[in-house]
Amino acid sequence: MSRNRIEDFGPYQDAVTLFDLVVEDMNTLRDDPRCYRLIGQQIGSADSICANMDEGYGRISRTEYIRFLDIARGSARETLGRYKRLKHWLPQETIDARVQLTDGIIARLTTTIKTLKENNRT
Repeated sequence: MSRNRIEDFGPYQDAVTLFDLVVEDMNTLRDDPRCYRLIGQQIGSADSICANMDEGYGRISRTEYIRFLDIARGSARETLGRYKRLKHWLPQETIDARVQLTDGIIARLTTTIKTLKENNRT
């Protein structure tokens, strides 16, 4: 990760892309009253991935940064799970693509968290 900009961090870039895709996907569901709550929750959880990386990056403590990356990882997991449940409204190709992108974010955050924790001990 760049020491200068969170925007250079690969998982952050992917999370921003995911957020944009979530907004686009949820826009297609806006006329279905059964989806109103799901739309807000999905946009909120996708935003939370980015927001927690932003906030953690702004912290001085590495321990705090790790904690916020872990929260971002949890939000990514929430977003992924909801995509799987949105199978009733979204095309399977869309769900598969979003799950793949979100899985990648989770994997990269997990690796980063583990590495930072190991380096924090030394």
